[in-house]
Amino acid sequence: MNVLGIETSCDETSVAVVTDDRKILSNIVSSQLSIHQPFGGVVPEIAARRHLESLDSILDKALKDAKCTLNDIDAIAATTGPGLIGGVMVGMMMGKTIAAVHNLPFLSINHLMGHALTVRLTNNVDFPFLLLLVSGGHTQLLVAKSPVDYELLGSSLDDAVGEAFDKTAKLLNLPYPGGPSIETAALNGNDRSYILPRPLLKNSDPTLKCSFSFSGLKTAVREIVLKHSINPQFISDVAACFQKAIADILINRTHHALEFCKERYPTLKTVVVAGGVAANQHLRSHLESLSHEFSIDFIAPPLNLCTDNAAVIAWAGIEKLKLGLKDPLDVKARPRWPLTEVKQL
Repeated sequence: MNVLGIETSCDETSVAVVTDDRKILSNIVSSQLSIHQPFGGVVPEIAARRHLESLDSILDKALKDAKCTLNDIDAIAATTGPGLIGGVMVGMMMGKTIAAVHNLPFLSINHLMGHALTVRLTNNVDFPFLLLLVSGGHTQLLVAKSPVDYELLGSSLDDAVGEAFDKTAKLLNLPYPGGPSIETAALNGNDRSYILPRPLLKNSDPTLKCSFSFSGLKTAVREIVLKHSINPQFISDVAACFQKAIADILINRTHHALEFCKERYPTLKTVVVAGGVAANQHLRSHLESLSHEFSIDFIAPPLNLCTDNAAVIAWAGIEKLKLGLKDPLDVKARPRWPLTEVKQL
């Protein structure tokens, strides 16, 4: 079975063809990074227009690389949320049109579900597993119980971790996106140069044990920047301190989640990190060490599948098809769509 995936939720235009036996026949990703870099972030209207301009040619290339035509496709999976609504609409309407013309099943895919299920494409991970979802728009700890069933343990009360990276990079005059820029700068820095807060780590409220907060950390960086002259070593030192603080927060929260899962989900054997920030090697190494403490496996997707791409959307469609699920062509795009609500569609 060949499923065509379409992803246009932010600033990557992507089309892929994936098989139900976990083969990625093609996965074309066109990044808009150079377009949005001068603005220090994604401009929604520009992103949507670029998706519209480039999607046809990317579809053609994805089919060519997969050595197939639309007649060889068995279903269409498209991101219908969450994301920048203009971009989501472009990919969703393309997917619906192909499905209608070729009389194919249409699969409405939650973008976060694509990230969550990536490890089942690459490693065939069993349910349940603990998922740390870290991206530009989301920071969450969830238990994945099935492809369409997730229990939320905690999420960010303010900024997402990817957003905190981007804003901190801007304070340090580092290029967008902030995650890779800070990781690179931190390689030459001393992570003990400055004291940064770890919000919520000392909070005694049991309901917040798996929750996150990053706005105070970002503000602390701003205060340090205002008091110093910016030079290359200063940037590296602050980047290293910031990255360590982020890792400490994520590890602490994941530790609490594992303690919870040890009693609630005794068959849980895997910790998974997914989303764009999952590409950070510093975070990966600390999560792996934490997993070893609990004698369970740690899995992170390959770097090329951490960021937005259509292969994981196509795979999420395959997971739905295996459950006997498909969606009507009048399904609506959703700018906000929690993973805990995918079962209700």
